[in-house]
Amino acid sequence: MKEIQLHRIDLNLLVVFEALMSEGSVAGAAETLAKTPSAISHALARLREQVGDPLMVRVGGRMQPSPFALVLIEDVRPILRSIKRVLAVPEAFDPATSDRVFRVACPISGKVLSDVMRRIRAEAPGVKLEWLSAPRQVYDAVAEGLVDIAHLGGETRLPDGLDAVEVAPFRWTSFLRDGHPALADWGPEAWSRYPHVQVNIANDARSPLDNPADGTPPDRTIGALISEFSSLGPLLAESDLIGTFPRIMMAWDMQTYGLRPVVPQITPAMFRTRFFWSSRLASDPASKWIREIVLTAYAARHAEADHLVEQALG
Repeated sequence: MKEIQLHRIDLNLLVVFEALMSEGSVAGAAETLAKTPSAISHALARLREQVGDPLMVRVGGRMQPSPFALVLIEDVRPILRSIKRVLAVPEAFDPATSDRVFRVACPISGKVLSDVMRRIRAEAPGVKLEWLSAPRQVYDAVAEGLVDIAHLGGETRLPDGLDAVEVAPFRWTSFLRDGHPALADWGPEAWSRYPHVQVNIANDARSPLDNPADGTPPDRTIGALISEFSSLGPLLAESDLIGTFPRIMMAWDMQTYGLRPVVPQITPAMFRTRFFWSSRLASDPASKWIREIVLTAYAARHAEADHLVEQALG
């Protein structure tokens, strides 16, 4: 196949190619693009010459794509969508009439998610929300605009193309079931005697508790490794496991399942907690709207969680 000379490619040829692949006939593509069948045939001939492949051949009464055409269309369609998006005149964002889908990547759901949904239902009843835990390649997903805003804890340097805001750091507390035998003599020995539960949300077996603030190696045994926070409450309530987590993740499970908070025997090293988003969308009205909703809900619930746990600690 001969080398393609990009400076000679007419973008309209790709538009015609996409229409032919979608319609399966010259007549159908001509109707879709409001052109004559001869114009479509001429464009197809030019593109064949450029790429050195027949692309589509007539079989019976329908045009059938070549193997190369099937591969090519998978690249052409995203390119055409990107061009449309780049050249489109920006529309004002009206939450009341929008039917946009927003994607938020945040392992903390519960009350934060409920508050976000309440705001969305009140202000934008047509909007759909996808709440993700921690998708793989989250940085790439956010940078490409596939995720509108994501939550991250840690000192990882953000890649270029992302903006971020730092929020209040996590406050860690240990949670045990009411009547747990460790409560009778809570201290370093009880901490190490009973198994702990750890949540693995990013396919990484490490925890912030593996990096204590004082540098002391953590003396604990992992008895359960689970993939989401939603199962923590019932698991702790029905076992002798110890769970040490940020308060915002456990304060309401503490109430629902009758868990007892205690001061952890390990304090993780302090690290930053951030929400981040694509720099390209920093000034986008719709993106600013969902960011404000998420950040407001998170800040309010973070403060409430601290208050609830402090009350329970006495």
